Parts: sequence; structure tokens; C-alpha cells
Amino acid sequence: MDSLYSSSSAIISLKSPGSDSSSVSRNSFTCFSGSGHKVGSSGVVMDRKAKIVEGDNGYVLEDVPHFSDYIPNLPTYPNPLQDNPAYSVVKQYFVNMDDTVAQKIIGHKNSPRGIHFRRAGPRQRVYFEAEDVHACIVTCGGLCPGLNTVIREIVCGLHHMYGVKKVSGIVGGYKGFYSRNIIPLTPKSVNDIHKRGGTILGTSRGGHDKSKIVDSIKDRGINQVYIIGGDGTQKGASVIYEEIKRRGLKVVVAGIPKTIDNDIPVIDKSFGFDSAVEEAQRAINAAHVESESFENCIGVVKVMGRYSGFIAMYATLASRDVDCCLIPESPFYLEGPGGLFEYIEKRLKENGHMVIVIAEGAGQELLSESISSMDKQDASGNKLLQDVGLWISQKIKDHFSKKSKMAINLKYIDPTYMIRAIPSNGSDNVYCTLLAQSAVHGAMAGYTGFIVGPVNGRHSYIPFHRITEEQHQVVITDRMWARLLSSTHQPSFLSTKDVIEDKRDEEVQQEHCSDNNLVNKEISYTCN
Repeated sequence: MDSLYSSSSAIISLKSPGSDSSSVSRNSFTCFSGSGHKVGSSGVVMDRKAKIVEGDNGYVLEDVPHFSDYIPNLPTYPNPLQDNPAYSVVKQYFVNMDDTVAQKIIGHKNSPRGIHFRRAGPRQRVYFEAEDVHACIVTCGGLCPGLNTVIREIVCGLHHMYGVKKVSGIVGGYKGFYSRNIIPLTPKSVNDIHKRGGTILGTSRGGHDKSKIVDSIKDRGINQVYIIGGDGTQKGASVIYEEIKRRGLKVVVAGIPKTIDNDIPVIDKSFGFDSAVEEAQRAINAAHVESESFENCIGVVKVMGRYSGFIAMYATLASRDVDCCLIPESPFYLEGPGGLFEYIEKRLKENGHMVIVIAEGAGQELLSESISSMDKQDASGNKLLQDVGLWISQKIKDHFSKKSKMAINLKYIDPTYMIRAIPSNGSDNVYCTLLAQSAVHGAMAGYTGFIVGPVNGRHSYIPFHRITEEQHQVVITDRMWARLLSSTHQPSFLSTKDVIEDKRDEEVQQEHCSDNNLVNKEISYTCN
């Protein structure tokens, strides 16, 4: 487990609030809240947005809340991991209380040290005794490969590492806290669930009533809440944490970020993403086989990606059978010079077939029907999108039906629910294990109001607000998108106006060069 080993160059040391560690930090630090409130007697001030520690040379720690911030004089206990025979081979049982992880590990000679997060992992002292713990787990939002693995590893981690016997599952998402019964979870009952897709607890969107949820948590004697879900779910988790803090309850709220689209910011990637890319390749391969088997055949594959095109991009790069990849971050148009139709004609004349991969959120602005539903949302607050796959398939058919010289075949594949429902692959299973165990370590150590995830390969505790502020998206000026364009040979789909203006400028420049007898003039473009 990587969080148990010694620090890398991306990890530095500082004194932790609520720590019993006697280690001395290497810098002098200033603590303040994101809103600029005065420092309290404890040396740390919290607000809803940020718990900040500043150090020398531009060092900034965006810390996560701890019980000691709002509940004084809590007792601590030795971590039972030190007596666990399974960990006797580990050189360093516990993470240094002062370890932090850098958000950016690439810098220049004189650049500031930048933003850091608290490193995840087991601490020497814990704030719960095993017999006093009543943990619960809830899954919210859409399905994603790996949900059952995370559930399993939270249950098994609590049981095998910390001796916790009482773990419950909340059935049916947030509304399950107050509208349904909870079910007991034991290592035996969850033993094989990682081999199944979906979630054994069920899920739903919406149903977030913070007062009812916190009342239920208090009435049931729950003191550790593990919430698995996407950005909307984690926004709800943040509200639940604030209500728990307001009431002064000793209850951990720990989030495990889930989104198949990989659009959670800060962390390296979200669980289920690798499995989704792998499964998406199967659909792309089917489209490729179909397109090769018929004359002038186009295979269209729609994959997940409401606001971010990571699945489409990575599946395209992995398969190498795709001729065109369309994502929300890169606008495209259909008609005219440099448009999609022109490119399709070119590829069909060259190869006789082609494969198009499109993310579900791509081209939404082109759908005239979407105007009436632009402001409509589902229960999680996500915009309701039109089916761009069916729309673009019909548009392609309509375009070529007008061209008597080029009859086409088109095969449309939508594997969305097949991808969401599969069990996680080996890579995601290992990743889910690390996420679950890191969350358990943080909860037992008294941290709360956090989500857990890898930052530059090291698991970290990240405050809720950092992953709900914005969405992680493909940067179309980055090298990865350039690699995709190089692989597919597709155009960048500038607007028609831009293409016409570029051609006009080129013609004017050529006339100017000819008039002045200028030759061998080369215009070069640099791509980062």
C-alpha cells in the first residue's frame, strides 16, 4: 500500500493540527481561513471554504477539517495496526503526521513551492475505539465500475485493520437515510461483491435533506459516514459535514469521488475510468469490423462524457481504429469547408470506411431541439442532454442521401449502459482498494469533511470545496489532444468563418509574395 511507505520528492513535512507527534516542522507557518478571519487560540481557523496553512517560499497547505478544530479535549488511542501481523513486514507503519503532497511536481528553479494537500494513510494515534464505531456507507448518482469494490474494501478495511464490527449500508442513496432501512455489512456478506457490476446498496439521484439525514445519523448512533458519488453527491456531503459540525457531533464525513467521466478536478483520475475505456474499445472494435465489411460504411460510437471527453479521447488513442473523435471541449461544425461532412467524404474516398467516436456532451449547441431543454436538469442538477449520437447519425445520412454519387451505410452503437454496468477491471480493483483504505485511515485519525484521491501518484485528503468548484476537462491545447489529432488525422474543426478568413489571408499573402518575387517563404506553426 503506497501510503505506508516513505516520502517521495513530492511530499514535504509540516506540523499537523490535532497531532500527538513530537516532530518539528522545517518551516514557520501562518494559519488562516480562506475568508481572512483571525487566527484562533488553537492556531487554526476554519470556514466553509478553506483551512489554509502558509509556509516559507510560497508553500500553501489546503488542509482538511479535523475533530480537534471544533471538539476540544478528545481522547486518542494507539492505532491497532501496530499489532496487526499483516503489517509487520512494513518498514514504516505510519505516515509521518507532517507529510503533505504537492499538487504540482514540475517547477522551475525559483518557482514557489505551491499548493499541497495532507497525505493519506494510517496515523499513530486514532480518535475511535473499535467497539465504539458505527460506520455507514452510501452510494449516490449513476452507476460506475468499482462501486462494489469500494464498498467491500471499506467494510474489510475497518474490520481487518481496525477491528470495527458494526458497519451498515444505506439503501437507495441519500433518501435511504430517512426513507428506508439500513442493512448490516460484514466481510462475509461483501466477500464476492467486487465481481459484480452496479452497487449492492442501490443508488438514486437527489433526496438530499440535510436535517433529516443528520437526524438519522444521530438517532442511529452512526459516527463514520462514507459517501461514494460524483461532484453533486460530494456537494451534498459537504453540506452534511457543515450541519454535523454546527451541531458539534463527533461524526466523520468522508467522500470517495466517483465519476466514470473522469471529470473530478485535482485528483489524477477517478475510479471506473480505466474499466470504461477498456470496455469502450470493444464497441469501437465492433464499429470498425462493421465499417470494414460494407462499402462506404461509417461506424458511429457514442460514449459517456457529459462535459468532459476523457473516455472518448483515451478509448480513441487506445484503439487506433478511430478516424474522428468529437468531444465537448472541442467544438465542431457540419457544413462547409473544413467541416465534418467534408472530412467524412475525404476519408470514405481514401479508405472506403471510417469510425467516429462521439462523447455524449459533444455538439449539443448544434442540436436545434436542445434549445427547449437547455435549462432542464435531472435530480442531481445535471443538464438533460439530447442524444447526440442518434442526431449526428441522422444528419450524416441526410447529407449523403442528397449525394447520388456516394451511397453510404451507417452503423450506430451506444454502449453507455453496458459500460456503466460492468465489474471493474484489475487496475480499478487495486485503485478502489487504495481509495477505500485511505478513507478509513483518515476517518479513524479524526479527519473529516474530506474526499480522498491520488495527487501525483500519492493518496491525499482534499477538502470538499476543491473538487466541487469546477470540472476537470480535456485541454485541447495540450499534448494529449495533439497526439489524438495526429493519430486520427482529423481536422481541428475551426469555424467556417475562420477557415474562409485563413484561406483569404493565404491568397493575399501568395499574391504579395508573387508581386515581390519572394520565394521559399515558409510559415511555421508551433504546437506545444
